[in-house]
Order: sequence, then C-alpha cells, then structure tokens
Amino acid sequence: MADKYNITLSELTELMENRAMDGKNRIEEKYGGISKIVDLLKSDATDGLDANNTADLENRVEAFGRNFIPPKPPKSFFVLMWEAAQDVTLIILVVAAVISIVLGLTVENDPETGWIEGAAILISVVLVIVVTAGNDWSKERQFRSLQNKLDDDATISVIRNSESVKIFTKDILVGDILQLGYGDILPADGIYLTGNDLSIDESTLTGETDHIKKSVEKDPMLLSGTSVMEGSCKMIVTAVGPNSQAGIIVQLIEGRDEDEDESDDESEPDEDDQKPGDEEEGRQMVNGTGKHKPVKPTNKKEKSVLQGKLTRLAIQIGYFGTVAAVLTILVLIIKFCVSKFMFGEHQCKLTAGEGNNATVEWVHSVHEEGHCNNTLLTDGGSVEWTIYKGWQSEYIKELLEFFIIGVTVLVVAVPEGLPLAVTISLAYSVRKMMRDNNLVRHLDACETMGNATAICSDKTGTLTTNRMSVVQSFFMGKLVKHVPSRDMLTPGVVDLFSNSVSVNSSYSSNVIKSEEPGQLPKHLGNKTECALLQFVGELGEDYEAIRKQNTEESFYKVYTFNSKRKCMATVLKTESGFRIFVKGAAEVVLGRCDHIIGEDGGSVALTAKTYDRLVEEIIESMANDALRTICVAYKDVTEEPDWDDEDGTLKNLTCISIVGIEDPVRPEVPDAIVSCQNAGVTIRMVTGDNLITARSIARKCGILTTEQDGGNILEGKTFHKLVHDDNGAFNQDKFDLVWPSLRVLARSSPSDKYVLVTGIINSKLSKNREVVAVTGDGTNDAPALKAADVGFAMGIAGTDVAKNASDIILTDDNFTSIVKACMWGRNVYDSISKFLQFQLTVNVVAVCLCFIGSCAHGASPLRAVPMLWVNLIMDTFASLALATEPPTADLLNRKPYGRTKPLISRTMLKNIIGHSVYQMVVMLVILFYGDTLFKLDKASYEDKDKPTVHGTILFNAFVWMQIFNEVNSRKCHGERNVIKGIFNNYIFVGVILGTSLAQVILIQFGGYAFSTTGLNWYQWLICVAIGAGELIWGQVVATVPKTIIPSGMRLGTQPFTQEEATQARMLWMRSLKRVQHQIRVANAFKRAGHERHRRLSLLAEASSNSFKSNPSDASPAHWWTKKSSESDIKLKGMKPASQPLLEEEDDTNV
Repeated sequence: MADKYNITLSELTELMENRAMDGKNRIEEKYGGISKIVDLLKSDATDGLDANNTADLENRVEAFGRNFIPPKPPKSFFVLMWEAAQDVTLIILVVAAVISIVLGLTVENDPETGWIEGAAILISVVLVIVVTAGNDWSKERQFRSLQNKLDDDATISVIRNSESVKIFTKDILVGDILQLGYGDILPADGIYLTGNDLSIDESTLTGETDHIKKSVEKDPMLLSGTSVMEGSCKMIVTAVGPNSQAGIIVQLIEGRDEDEDESDDESEPDEDDQKPGDEEEGRQMVNGTGKHKPVKPTNKKEKSVLQGKLTRLAIQIGYFGTVAAVLTILVLIIKFCVSKFMFGEHQCKLTAGEGNNATVEWVHSVHEEGHCNNTLLTDGGSVEWTIYKGWQSEYIKELLEFFIIGVTVLVVAVPEGLPLAVTISLAYSVRKMMRDNNLVRHLDACETMGNATAICSDKTGTLTTNRMSVVQSFFMGKLVKHVPSRDMLTPGVVDLFSNSVSVNSSYSSNVIKSEEPGQLPKHLGNKTECALLQFVGELGEDYEAIRKQNTEESFYKVYTFNSKRKCMATVLKTESGFRIFVKGAAEVVLGRCDHIIGEDGGSVALTAKTYDRLVEEIIESMANDALRTICVAYKDVTEEPDWDDEDGTLKNLTCISIVGIEDPVRPEVPDAIVSCQNAGVTIRMVTGDNLITARSIARKCGILTTEQDGGNILEGKTFHKLVHDDNGAFNQDKFDLVWPSLRVLARSSPSDKYVLVTGIINSKLSKNREVVAVTGDGTNDAPALKAADVGFAMGIAGTDVAKNASDIILTDDNFTSIVKACMWGRNVYDSISKFLQFQLTVNVVAVCLCFIGSCAHGASPLRAVPMLWVNLIMDTFASLALATEPPTADLLNRKPYGRTKPLISRTMLKNIIGHSVYQMVVMLVILFYGDTLFKLDKASYEDKDKPTVHGTILFNAFVWMQIFNEVNSRKCHGERNVIKGIFNNYIFVGVILGTSLAQVILIQFGGYAFSTTGLNWYQWLICVAIGAGELIWGQVVATVPKTIIPSGMRLGTQPFTQEEATQARMLWMRSLKRVQHQIRVANAFKRAGHERHRRLSLLAEASSNSFKSNPSDASPAHWWTKKSSESDIKLKGMKPASQPLLEEEDDTNV
C-alpha cells in the first residue's frame, strides 16, 4: 500500500531521525522541499485529508499504521500466582508441608489424620498466593482502566475537508494536517508547514531544557511527545504510533524492561514503589496524555501525610512487638532454667515387666541428684532406671520452641492487614471519585487532599461557569450594556472590529451552532475568543468568511498571547504596508494606544484625561460588575518595522472597542467555599483578571467579605515586590508577612502562582506544615502543579502539559469537585484510622493472651490454624468493610489533621485500651475458669492433643468480640451512635454477616483441621452474648473523657529524617507485606519437627498410668497425676497397661 503514496514507511522513519538543519537539508536534497512531501503523501496543506474517502483512510492505516502503541499484555492471574509463589518463605512453607504430610502418612500411627496438619499449611499457602495475586491483578486492572480513560479523552485539532475538527489522537493518520497551539503535546511526528512564533520543549527526548524555535527555514522537524510552549503552527503527520520517535523509544524501553525482568529481578524496584501507570508512560507520551520521561520515573513530592504516619506507626509497633517477644522468651527461659536446674528436677525412667506386659512409667520428683524415689514393681518385673543429670540435648528443642513462641508474639503484634486496608481504601475511593468528576492519576493524592489546609484556585472555569459572552461594549464613545445594533455603529467600525477579532484569534477557536433549536452554540477552543467570535456573529458578520479571506498562511507575523504580554497581535500584509491587529487586557492594550475611534467613526487622539476617564468610567465600571475587560485595537504602518522590537511595534495603537465579557460564578461555588472554610481550608483565588474584577468575583464567591480588603488582595507586580529583596531574590521572611492574610492574587503570572505555592509549603509560621492544593490549566502552570502537594488540572480547558503535571484531573473544571476530593481524602484517612482502631485492639489482646498463655502453660491458648483465620481472613474482611465506608458531610465539619497530629488520636487510643481491657478480662476468665463457667470436665480442656470444648469456646468468644467490636470501630471520634449509616454500606453488612456465618461453620464443622469441636446452644449463647457485650462496653468507653490518656502518648506522628524515611519505606513497603508469612514458616517447622513426637506422646500417655510418690506416707495410697508437658516424655517402646504396676514405697526397698 505504501507505493500508492510514492513514499515508504521506512523512508519516513529515516527522515524523522534527522534533526534541525540536517532535517531541512534532507527534505530539500532528497524530496525537493516540504511541499513535495505533502504531495507524496497525497495530502493537502490547506484542505487536509478527505474524511469521506474511507478507502484512502484505510489504506493509510495499512501502509503507515495507527497512532497507537499496544501496551504490554497484562499478566494473567495464573502468572501473577506463579510470581507470588516465588517468595522464598512460601517455598519453605510448601517444603515443610510436604514433609509433614509424608511423615503423617508413613510414620504416624494414625495416618487417617496425620496428613491434616500438612494439608492445612498448603491451604494457607494457596490462600496467601491467591490473595496476593488477586490484589496485584485488581491493581493492574485499575491502573490500565485509568490510563485508558486518559488516552480515550485525548483529542487534537486537525483539518479535514477544509474544516478544523477535533479528533481523538489515536485516530490521527499519516498525511493529516494538525493544528497545534499553546500547551499541546505533539501526538505524532511531523513536519512544520506554517505557523507563528512556535517554540517547542524537546526536553522529553533530548534532555535540553531550552525551548527550540521552529520554522521552515531553521528547524521544521516536529517530534512526538514534545510540547508547544509558545505560538502555533500547522504540521503534516509523517509517522504515528510505534513508528514515531517516541514510539520507538517506548518499544526500546519495554524490550529493555523485559530483559531486566529476566536477568535482574533483585535490582527491580518493588511494585509498591512505582507510581500508578509507570508501566504505560511510554504509550501515554505518544497519545499525549502521560508523563514525558518514561526512562527514569521519579517521585516528585515528599511522602504523603498518611503514608508518613503509617510508616512511623509501623516502626513503633515493631518496637512494641520486639519488646513483647523478647520479654516472652526471657520469661520462658527463666522459668525453664528454674524448673530444670535450680530445684534439681530430673527424670527417672523405669522399665518393668516382660514381653507383652512391658510398660513405661515416669517419675518426676528427684530429691537428691543420682537417687530416684522408692519404686516397687507390683508384678515382680525387673527394674531398670536412668538418672538424667544437668544439661540434656533435648533441651535445645524446648529452647527452640521458646524462640518460636517469641516470634509468634512479634508477628501477632504486626497489623498485617494494614497494607491491604490502605490499598482497598484508596482503590475504592479512586473509583468513587471518578463519579464525582475527579480523575485521580496518583493514588497518594487522594488521601493527601484530605489534609489540605490551603487551595489556590483559578477563577475562569473553576469558580465560574466558563461560558463566556459579551454583555457590555464601548464603541464610538458610548457604553452599551447589550448587543449594539448595526444602526448604532458605522459600517467601517463593524468591519474593523470583526476583522480584528476574526483574524487575531486562534483558528482552532470556533463557535458551532447547535443542531437543536433553543440550545446555545457550542464553544470550541479558547472561551474568551469564542465569546468575541459569537459577538461578531451577533453584529451580523461571518467570522468564518473573514478567515477564508485571510488564511493563516497569509499572516506576516504573529505575537502569540502569553502571561507576560497580556495581549496577542497578528500582522497582515496590505497594499500600503502592514496592518497590525491587537487584543488583550484592557488596561494593557489601552495603555499602548494614542488614538481612539470617536463618535463619528473617525480616529481621534487619546489624551491622558480621556485615558483616565476610560479607565475609571468604562474599565473599572465593567470590572465592578465582575466582567473581564478586553480592548481591541489596530495599527497601520507603511514601512516594515523591526519585528524583534516588540515594544516599539505594539505601541501608538488605535482603540477600536472595549468589551466586557461575563463569566458567571457557578451557583454552587459559594456554598462549596463556605464548606471549605468550615473545614479549616483557606481558599485563595489566583487570576489573570484585573484587581477590580478579581475583587468582585471573590466577593460573589465568598472568598472575600465586604469588610475584607487591604492586604487580602494584591496584584502580581505588587506581590512580586513584597516577597523579593532588592536583588530580586525570593525572601521567605518577607513572604511570611504577606501570605497569611492574602486571599486574592490578581493580574498574576504563572511564576507568581509558583512562588505562592512553594512559599506557603516552605513556610514555618504554621505549627503544622501547610498542605497546599493548586489548580492550573495552562502550560506555564505545570511548575506550580508539580510543586503543590496536590495539583488539579482542568480536564476541559487544561492543556496536555498541565494535565501531565497534575495529580488529579477535574473532568468538569468545577470547584465543587475539589471540595468532593477533600471529603474523599478525609474519608480515606478516617477509614484507615477505623481499621487501625479495630486491628490494634485485636493485636493487643492477641499479644497479651499469647504472652500470658505461653508463660502459664508453655504454649499459646489460641491454636495456629484458628489464628490463621483471625489474622488472614478476618483482617482481609475487616479491611474491606471498614475501608469502604462512604463519606459524609460531617467530614467537612472539622479541621484538617495536619502532618504532626498523631495517627492514633487520644480518642482512638482510649478506645483501643478500653476494648482491650474488656476482651482481656473475658479471655483470662475463660482461660482459667472456663470449666466452672461452662460446666466442663477438666479433661476436656487439659487434653492438648485433640480439639477441646474449652479451646473452642476460648476461640469462639474471641472472634465474636472482634465481630461486634468491628461495629464499634465504625466511629473513631467518640461518637456514641455506632449504628448510624450502617446500612448505607452494603459491603460492611455483607462482611459482618459473612464472617458470622463462616464462624458458625468453622466451629461446628471445622473439626481437627481447625482445632475446633461443636458447641451446644448454651455455649453458643454465652459466646455470642460476650461478643455483644462489646456494644454495651463501647458506650461505657465513650463516656470516659479522652483526657484520661496522657497527651504525650503519641503514635505515628514524629517527622522523619531523610535517612529514617528511606529505612521506614523499606519496612513499610516490603517487610510489612511479607512478615505475615514468617509466623507460618515458624509454625511449619514447629509442626514438621514435632508432629511425630506429639502423636507418639499422645499414645504414650494413653497407654501408661502416671503417679507421684509421697515418701512420708507409709500406706499404699495412690496419687494419680498426668504429665504437664509433652517435652518431659522420652520414648523408648511401650505397650498399653490396664492397671498400674508400680506402688510407691520407701526408697530403701529399691
């Protein structure tokens, strides 16, 4: 198909590899000029492609490809499972499980149940793998969905069928004529045709920060991924998608990444360290919707508020867990040493009887080293006994068990469900924020916005409707507050005004008549220019006809609008010389005028007195009505001036008209600003409008009250002088005198906005470092958007550069969407706080119970598999339930938390301690007095080798207390009504019901695998009643004032040093998500190493009778007792005995 166009794909690709003059020379030498390239591609520089010729469009796709780079295919769920299974700890678990199963089936005396422990380990491994893979799969899907939306929304202006139309960037074809303007990101490679004052930022490809001037004479090569920083142009597309320069780089990067994935897994950054969408940055660059530096993504901002506090909290919890673990190990070792060495207790082994009558008896008490208590064989069998003295090798096994118990305490202390809760809360909020017109590009921006203390907002389109129209005009010495009729104006003035506005505007700005009657016209492009063009139509003129007579190719010179000029000028060649059309800010352009069109339509001198009167009576009058004032002027010259002398060229103008453009305040904005002010968020308006207009709009919005003024509103020039020293350097101390009272910054430049944002962030005046959000729509707003804690770009009016520098894109350009983002951010913070309140209560109780039980009985009262249910399943469910609470308006009735306020507030700490006390009292009562309370036989819970009713009740009561405390945890600010709004969260209700049902099934049918046995109705009633008591106890805790907690008890609050933050990030992002596996590794070794010993001990105790002698009693009375520890048994062959064979006598008979 390429031969149809007389130029091949490879030739175009090779051509675009040339730069600057090399590219120009290549075009001229090989192809004969740019016009020949257009002919070879069978396009038209004026009319563009024929949109109705579908065959030609399809042929171009086939010959040159689409402007789309297919992303790397997503990893399948099974691939993610395989990657999750590569974790070393999981591999160790699997090996331990296999060993346990093999031993259980081959060595154990009860192979029917011997495999259960190993199978339980394998199930836990599979569960961990599935949860990890599921989380990764969901996260990848979310990021891809987010990026696809960004890509699908990207549009560009092209010429087809002689008309300027907007199409999606992915539909661009080779041969298309693109219209590029200020702020656009080039979506494809191309060659410059015509343009004005075009400057391109090529730093994304070359790294050079200087802007490159583009023209036919110097450098016509335009490359995809670069940004238009100034001017405009038309270009012909020569390469798209993977064949463009940016596309080639993306493919090289993806190929390199694949090689690195295979060869250097250890050097690869952790996925949690990467920003959302990093994988697709290259594709975004081609489509004009993403970042520009895919090779080396970097973090642009410091750690978010919540992330920093969570990291600090993780370290503090680690300290607590380490202390508890070390203390547990020390207590167990001391207890062991005292019992084994200080009081001289050693074991005596007595073997009695012969043949089938051989039995094993055990004696504990040894009063003197080397001597056993008197023992009498009742059946006359032989006596063989051994004294175990001092240190024995089997003691190593017991010390290892102590270490494993300590590790258990440490891991139980870590809130392993916390990373999942953070992920779920952020992902849930991001999806919901999409419905509130907030397109979140960086997840951490979601919760950071909840802590915002200042919002620096643009006016146009954000606080106002961005539906502009001319409502007042000054022509020929008369102010008219409606559209003037043609009878009021001379034909020459109408013609002059219409030509000036039509020509001296971006040709991408258009007014499209609505197809439906009664509907307003649709504005495409710059809204101010569209308002002027619509006004031209209302005067009875056709701006499109004027543009056809004056094509962009006929422009002799263009001075494009920028924040410094505050105006735009277009130069046309005339028969007598040159005509210069100028439009811009009224006071700026009027200040360049020395003449004005008078009442008769002729030009009259503009005296200083007339100038002052116009400023006071016309410009300020319009501004007081909250109108944007634009002055339209012109100038005729006979000799060509020095176009580089801009000030000299754009002076001595003749004023044609001054118009007032209305952009009404959005009706919902004043209430939204009041909500922000009640929430402790200061709103500052940053606008390019003059001081009077800015003041009027600010008062209408509620940013300024009628009493406020003075230092609350400044112009950009005044602001610059106040915050810089005599040498022009920024002075933070001087800035700190200005910003606290500043509410409106008028006639500001993007640099003023950047100084304002960075100055507030770096200020030390506030006790808590200010968290600043800023809005922006222009290319020059990118530095401020990047510097802010949260940057909001306008989805409708914003340039691609601004969108790429932002954290959140407002798809409706509405200030109320920012308020919703603030509410969602606070909801994320509260959701994590609620989960922490719940999770830490569970962990405190589990740690204390594990510590007390281990010290009292040598083992944790809660078995390993039930703890797996509590730690993994309940944590996952609880994070899902508490992290998906919908936001309420009450969130905006409090001040921001700030960076230094502790994550665990005094109220939360009071709740954690209060509920932990209740649960610990209940658990200890059940542990030590469960036989009386539940009327159990002692053997029912003393038998440690099979599930017991006592252990099941202990576990069941523990879980039910957590279920009801989950309801209490819905509130973390001391509210009493914990049920309020519960049915608004169907996920929470489903989790509570699902967890309750699963608990019933686990208790009644879990059996040996889950160390549970069925309970009767009475036992169930008491367990559930104990859990329900949490709701009543919660009201008691709510009554206790938070002042009972010392203010010095602060968790998750201190600021970080850079080194500490790096270490903390490693702990938070990697260690935390893996530490949950470590306890299972330890338990697996414990089970695999001691399973055989445990089962044989069970048989030993079942086949032999224990006794304890009392030498002071001469009668043959018996005191029967059971062994208290499995580790006291040393096996050497056994046979069941039906009656005791030994009677205790005086030790002289031995």
